[in-house]
Amino acid sequence: MPAQTTPYRAQTTGSGQDLKEKATDTFENIADKAADKFREVADQAEQIASRVAEQGREAGDKMQEVAGNLKGAVDKSLKDQPLATLAMAAALGFVLGALWKK
Repeated sequence: MPAQTTPYRAQTTGSGQDLKEKATDTFENIADKAADKFREVADQAEQIASRVAEQGREAGDKMQEVAGNLKGAVDKSLKDQPLATLAMAAALGFVLGALWKK
């Protein structure tokens, strides 16, 4: 029976320089693909961070609006019903104190 040559052996019979160039090209190709993937992931992370920051700014703006509305309501309540406002503040203080103790 004649000896069979494998396709792998037939391909590796070239010069060592050819093999080195193929390995280098393969490595560079893999490195380029990895760098592209890394850039893609970094871009996605940046987009997510931008969305989160925007949502944080919007939440902060809404909190300021609510605080302004609350301040106006408290001022009006103090002017119109000072004793009821005082009672409400005392009740709120009691509840917060009870929660703080836990």
